[in-house]
Amino acid sequence: MLTSRPDGIRNRLIFALDVDSLAEAEALVEQLAREVGVFKVGKQLFLSAGPEVVRMIQRHGADVFLDLKFHDIPYTVARAGIEAARLGVRFFDLHASGSFEMMERTQIEVARVCRREGVRRPKILAVTVLTSLRKSDLRRVGVSDEVEHQVVRLARLARKAGMDGVVASPLEIARIRRECGRGFLIVTPGVRPAGLGADDDQKRYMTPEEAMKAGADYLVLGRPIRDALDPLAAVREVVAEMARGFLTARTRPGLRS
Repeated sequence: MLTSRPDGIRNRLIFALDVDSLAEAEALVEQLAREVGVFKVGKQLFLSAGPEVVRMIQRHGADVFLDLKFHDIPYTVARAGIEAARLGVRFFDLHASGSFEMMERTQIEVARVCRREGVRRPKILAVTVLTSLRKSDLRRVGVSDEVEHQVVRLARLARKAGMDGVVASPLEIARIRRECGRGFLIVTPGVRPAGLGADDDQKRYMTPEEAMKAGADYLVLGRPIRDALDPLAAVREVVAEMARGFLTARTRPGLRS
């Protein structure tokens, strides 16, 4: 259960290791592993360092969110998910727009292999609409709906397919929570500490306090911590903001167990 204590909240902070070498990643992990519960490994780092970066993070006692956003035919994504499970990651993700069949087949086959091999089953997250996208971007690819409606539609499909949760911007948290229930995980990028605006990529964002208040389960931050003069101090301030948001949310029925 998530508590408002710093050691509980920090386990809901996911630090994005958006660097391009194993050496850079390890330096950050060594510095932050006692303050951050989960490290996110994306395409850039995974293509540079490979599975060894996952093992390195695990040797430092932290969990891994393997953020490769699988999107392919169902067979291929299911096999990729199995290999992610064998790596021992805590989370991996795929695109909800890849189809109901792709999501359902992946979770079924991953669960089967984990039972057979005695491997911890990762939480499987479906990416809804990237936080860099706005309504005009969706229109260009043939989606005429509002961003929020498309996010919620994909979240409902993901839940029906057996996904453990979704990756979605903080602006859609409340609606996803109403539609998909408290047990459905919401992992939220597009978060910027108080006093900082969005960078060039993030179009839909909130502060850590606001995102936790809205009902997020996990927050993803990278550059605001990595580029800070004192990354440790930056992490602690983010965790403090998250705790304030959680305490507020706890007084609102239906958001927290």
